[in-house]
Amino acid sequence: MTTPDPLPPTIPHAAQAAAAKWGDAPAVLEHGEAWSFAELWRRSRAAASALIARGIAPGDRVAIWAPNSREWIVAAIAAMTCGAAVVTLNTRLKGREAGDILRRTRAKLLFTVEGFLGIDYRALIAGEDLPDLADTVILDSGLAGFNATGQGEHDPAVDAALARIDADTVSDILFTSGTTGSPKGVLMTYGRVLPQAAVWVANTRLVAGDRYLIANPFFHSFGMKVGWVACILAGATAVPIPQFDVAQAIEMIERDRITFMPGPPTIFQMLLAELDKRQWDCSSLRGGTTGAASVPPALVERIRNDLGMVDIITAYGMTECVNITTCVPEDSAETIARTCGAAFPGNEVRIADDDGNDVPRGETGEVLVRGQGVMLGYLDDPEATAEAIDAQGWLHTGDIGTMDEDGYLRITDRLKDMFISGGFNVYPAEVERLLAAHPAIAMVAVIGIPDERMGEVGKAFVVLRTGASASEAGLIAWCRENMANYKVPRSFAFLTDLPRNASGKVLKTELRA
Repeated sequence: MTTPDPLPPTIPHAAQAAAAKWGDAPAVLEHGEAWSFAELWRRSRAAASALIARGIAPGDRVAIWAPNSREWIVAAIAAMTCGAAVVTLNTRLKGREAGDILRRTRAKLLFTVEGFLGIDYRALIAGEDLPDLADTVILDSGLAGFNATGQGEHDPAVDAALARIDADTVSDILFTSGTTGSPKGVLMTYGRVLPQAAVWVANTRLVAGDRYLIANPFFHSFGMKVGWVACILAGATAVPIPQFDVAQAIEMIERDRITFMPGPPTIFQMLLAELDKRQWDCSSLRGGTTGAASVPPALVERIRNDLGMVDIITAYGMTECVNITTCVPEDSAETIARTCGAAFPGNEVRIADDDGNDVPRGETGEVLVRGQGVMLGYLDDPEATAEAIDAQGWLHTGDIGTMDEDGYLRITDRLKDMFISGGFNVYPAEVERLLAAHPAIAMVAVIGIPDERMGEVGKAFVVLRTGASASEAGLIAWCRENMANYKVPRSFAFLTDLPRNASGKVLKTELRA
């Protein structure tokens, strides 16, 4: 049995080690063109040199607002090499939402793109007050030109910068939302990210030579940390797709001989629906992960038997702790469908009551996790951090679940009102905060309602200001202008008042009824 290589201290060190170990093997495959591990590291070093020339230094923040691409990976590795933390922005954000994140992180430089889905990201933030943002670099057309502004891949300043970062350096700030309605920045260090990525690689059996179709967005911990970072650790080829399109995905699976792909259940349902219509070549597929929604056992069986993904599993994680629990490929279809698995190696998971005491197996309580992957904390928010992570180091997930005698977890509900729409977490409090800015709205409450295609979608209950008028179509159009599409409520109900309890809290149970 071979001894596994020691884990590199940081993501840039992992990219450097991959270049030394796998050299000419393909690291990223896009548009039919492969970049080797050696080339990925060379391009990342050249970009790091250009960032250093622009004054990017340890402790700075560099933002990326772009869809999945090979250039995204280069930008991230380059920023991290300089000692900067990468701030990722959801491609569906509007200008107001993006401006808020750029201001709060004091981002010095933004990598973005031109023309993804017809969106001009620079124009969206043109009216935002961003005193710290000194530079914007266009990734899809301008990265080569940007790289040429530095001293190149052999710049000794890059080596000096690389020597300064270690496992305790902040690697990234990914934003999640909370019950307060304001997105929170999750601070992670390399010492938290890389061990989590490594156990995920081992559990999914991702190996050198695998071809990993990554539809999960790079701005999300899944697409980034157990996406392209996992590929660098395993020697697998990352095959990014900017957004999931079933016809394009099938074309890539056939042409690029994809072996591994994760996704919410809807992605696999779409692939199987196409297989029912016509024969296409899925013979290269071996494994993947699903989650983010309940999975029927019959779907797991079809993923295994019809798509040939024998190593399909379900896992559970969150921005504040990338991996929490997981199934293993040997688990039954019933187990993979009905549970989120048991604690990942390096984690402790338990179910607790309101006082923090363990509940008996099979009984319901809040899911708590402690271990190597729990976040450092929330950006500039010690109160929210203390609320989320208790004195014993347990992260309170806000999810309600039960655990069986084998330690397998089943999520049954959410403490918070968060619902999942098309694989994206939607926090009603944040949508309510954004809607409250509408001049016609006096009060608003948002809930998630079932939707066959998206899993759940938002429904808003509004009370209009005296003398004001608004239509459902008008409010939906306004929302599309002011918030990411997945947050936009799909329906509105107009009420004269919202149901409340004695203390004035809105009774969302009544709204759901």
